[in-house]
Amino acid sequence: MTKKTKRTIIWSAAAVFIIILSIAAWYFIAIYNQVNNFHKVGENSPFHQIAPTETKVNSPPKWEGTERVNILMMGVDARGLKKGEIPRSDTMLVASIDPVQKKGYLFSIMRDTYVDIAGQKKQDRINTAITHGPESAMQTASDLLGIPIQYYVYTDFQGFIALVDAVGGVDFNVEKDMHYVSAADKHEYDIDLKKGMQHLDGKTALQYVRFRHDAMSDFTRTERQRNFLKAVAEKMKTTTSIMNLPGILEKINPYIDTNMTVNDMWKLASVGYDSQMNGSEQIPPMSLLVEKNTSAGAVLGVSSEKKLKEYVQDVLNGTKEDNKGTKDAREGTKDTENTKDTKDSKSGSASGGQTSDNKSSAAK
Repeated sequence: MTKKTKRTIIWSAAAVFIIILSIAAWYFIAIYNQVNNFHKVGENSPFHQIAPTETKVNSPPKWEGTERVNILMMGVDARGLKKGEIPRSDTMLVASIDPVQKKGYLFSIMRDTYVDIAGQKKQDRINTAITHGPESAMQTASDLLGIPIQYYVYTDFQGFIALVDAVGGVDFNVEKDMHYVSAADKHEYDIDLKKGMQHLDGKTALQYVRFRHDAMSDFTRTERQRNFLKAVAEKMKTTTSIMNLPGILEKINPYIDTNMTVNDMWKLASVGYDSQMNGSEQIPPMSLLVEKNTSAGAVLGVSSEKKLKEYVQDVLNGTKEDNKGTKDAREGTKDTENTKDTKDSKSGSASGGQTSDNKSSAAK
């Protein structure tokens, strides 16, 4: 091999190395710029018009990176609200991840659960907590579950659609036909899905996670939401999604607000990628749920707050027994679901809309 050939090989290798470094630098800078803008401040924040609460709400605990981390995820339906109004949370989920055991769990909180609202000296449905600010919502959920909640993520219908579309949609098994129409929304959010394995894009995925017009109403809806989010999380781990991460973050950025710093997100991304989702549960579980009538209408109560916190710990520690109450309730409604679907599809209000908050999901 001549000296000229050797120089050519060396310079070619150096050029390739520089190109790789340049691409890597662009990749991480692009990610950093998007992630750094997730936390909205000033008038860009969806909560900038909230007045200070009457009672001080504790600041969220700091996550050091080695202990369990808990994240409150809230999806809202902002239809029909005036500018500056904060919608009630249509969906509340808590993701709990143990970085040592590399195990994750997902809790979905029934939005009609009647609790003490942190910082407000009153009781109300838990989905109203966000209208007093994310700190109130985090503390309220923390008090209910008995675990510290360090972070929140807040988005709306459009943010959910953008996320699913950004990852290229999700192949998912729709367990039954789902149909619901709403003239009130000019049919923008009608639901029309057929049973079977199919590719769901953002709009059809939103239809799936919002549908609750069957015999178990919000109970089965929260289970569907947990299952679908697990599928999205798995899609995010694919090589294609990782390579497209800067573009994915750019598409969802306008619809996201969170209290996470860039450093927090880097640590969470590493933990989340290495962790296995071990289970998902409804809160309150059927065995501890009671229906109540209050001045706010029909709501869901908890028969024992102590037992609920013990239940959460049993789930996290892997010692929970199968929730027989939930299983029996589902099996007892199989014969009535199709009839209920047909009746509910004639209703004029939007599925999952804020106008339904004055009724208990369990009573519908």
